[in-house]
Amino acid sequence: MSLRHFPPQRIICLTEETVETLYLLGEDKRIIGVTGYAVRPPQVRQEKPRVGAFTSAKIDKILELEPDLVLTFSDLQADITSELIKKGVTVMAYNQRDIAGILAMIRHLGALTGAAEKAERLAHSFETRLSELAEKYQNKARPKVYFEEWDIPMISGIKWVSELIYIAGGQDIFPHLAAQKAASDRFVSSAQVIEAQPDIMLASWCGKKVQKNAIIAREGWHNIPAIAHDRIIEIKSPLILQPGPAALTDGLDAIEKALQ
Repeated sequence: MSLRHFPPQRIICLTEETVETLYLLGEDKRIIGVTGYAVRPPQVRQEKPRVGAFTSAKIDKILELEPDLVLTFSDLQADITSELIKKGVTVMAYNQRDIAGILAMIRHLGALTGAAEKAERLAHSFETRLSELAEKYQNKARPKVYFEEWDIPMISGIKWVSELIYIAGGQDIFPHLAAQKAASDRFVSSAQVIEAQPDIMLASWCGKKVQKNAIIAREGWHNIPAIAHDRIIEIKSPLILQPGPAALTDGLDAIEKALQ
């Protein structure tokens, strides 16, 4: 099951962002299987079979579908990637962790599927919007923002989230941690958040509903401006925690709305 055709005709996407990108490129006909977390666009739930979660996959089902190419993401899917390669499957593993990486992924995936021109137009449209929004807030006061990716342990936002917060007019309170790829390197303590005194808290607990009352009840948090002024806003994880088009569009919109 090597790459028998170019561009590949039978693609399996084990992460959400490559699914959405191929749909936006008009190349969704190539997709023969997706991750169970794929929800964008909505019709993907009815149109494409599900062959895995995120850190697990139905290898036998993937092999039965005879893909030309399987798309994976990061070290979190390293075991799946390795197993598929051992089975003779061609795999492309992306590892984007910032806005530049997301745009590069879009362009690369377009080239890989014979849709380079469409991918360039799509990426350029995102770049234009990001640039326009960044200019809009360039000389304005920036509220301090705490983005929480998980609650126990508390995990601050990854780099593309931190960058989007800045573009939307805010200032991430932990920008030095945002560049850390591993979630374990972005652990923060309650004391650190209290000391930083964020004006706004954005929370997206990676597929789990944010419990606002639990946040308010955290010891010592009542004097944090974001808590005192009831500025705790949940952003749904499919919008912001997948490094792809969703984050650059609806995710960015949600951040801007929360900040303004």
